[in-house]
Amino acid sequence: MTAASLAQRTDQVAAVAAEHLARTDRDASFPVEALAEMRRTGLLGLLVPASHGGLGGTTEDVVTTSIALGRTDMSVAMIFAMHCQQVAALVRYGNQRLRDELLPEIAAGRVYLASVTTEAGKGGHLLSSESALTARDDELLIDRFAPIVTGGEYADGFLVTMQSPAPASPNQVSLVYAHRDQLTVERSGDWQPLGMRASHSVALRLTGTVPAHHVVGEHGDFRTIVTTVFAPMAHLGWSACWLGTAAGALSRVVKLLRGPQSRGRVNLDSELLLTRLSQARQRIETVHALLAHTQQVVATTDDLSVPRVQLLLNSLKITAAEECHQAVDGLIDAVGMRHGYLKDSPTRLEHSLRDLRSAALNYSNDRLHLVDGKLALLDAEVRLA
Repeated sequence: MTAASLAQRTDQVAAVAAEHLARTDRDASFPVEALAEMRRTGLLGLLVPASHGGLGGTTEDVVTTSIALGRTDMSVAMIFAMHCQQVAALVRYGNQRLRDELLPEIAAGRVYLASVTTEAGKGGHLLSSESALTARDDELLIDRFAPIVTGGEYADGFLVTMQSPAPASPNQVSLVYAHRDQLTVERSGDWQPLGMRASHSVALRLTGTVPAHHVVGEHGDFRTIVTTVFAPMAHLGWSACWLGTAAGALSRVVKLLRGPQSRGRVNLDSELLLTRLSQARQRIETVHALLAHTQQVVATTDDLSVPRVQLLLNSLKITAAEECHQAVDGLIDAVGMRHGYLKDSPTRLEHSLRDLRSAALNYSNDRLHLVDGKLALLDAEVRLA
């Protein structure tokens, strides 16, 4: 797959997302048309190896695509990035039988994956679970409630975290794949958020039975998957989506300011305006540089569990969440009420700001700061990744 081919597929998905953007945000409805285009173009199989019919893409390809989709619709970008996170876990840790059964289906666009990791009482904390997975003969019994499942009502399959069979502690967590037709899927409540409205992250209860070979990795060893795949892919993918959203917002503002409709109405020599634009660009460039550096470290480091790498990954997530939101917030000040605050502005700053407000809450920055404080105490020499 060439870069041009990937860009063309991404542009096709982005065009469909843009066509339905106003409706999906207004109605908090899942972008089914954009998902259908991801299926048709093969983007759902970006990380599936060519040997299983996929595009054989890389983490760098996921980042590039997520940035591009984020420029148009952050919900669509996040749906794509989170699906890729699930695929990456299957490619690396799925057993041969499960990979042979499932990866060709993903590559063909027939399986869109949702992540079931949230749990009432623990939020998005990944390394513990109170929901017990029961083993019976050659089957695994699933009974799992999750308060937030992005795209869950439209998913063809789920990767579900649960407490391992006969665990010694709640921290012995397993990851299990379940196809939709193996489950009873019950929705609970509604989805009416401030932003990220098209992500349609409703609460679901999943009950059913799957074959024993649907466990991904070893029972009780989900921590390894988190350290090597889930956390790196999440922080790289999410940050790329947020970066794309902020960059897209700045691009629309600059095009508006330079367009014929602004001639004679906007003073492009205004020191305040120029300073606001500079600050927004600086924030975006900072996130872009940190994202590129983190991506390189992840690609070239064998042990991602060491404190300096974990600190870098968490710093990327925290910085991207804060700086991208602040960049758009500053642009609202730059262009004022008409083009910063009102919904019908072509800059779409109001929409971007609402979406980006979720970034600091999506695995809370406060929680990550507590983790990073402890990690910092383990590295007195401050060795930088």
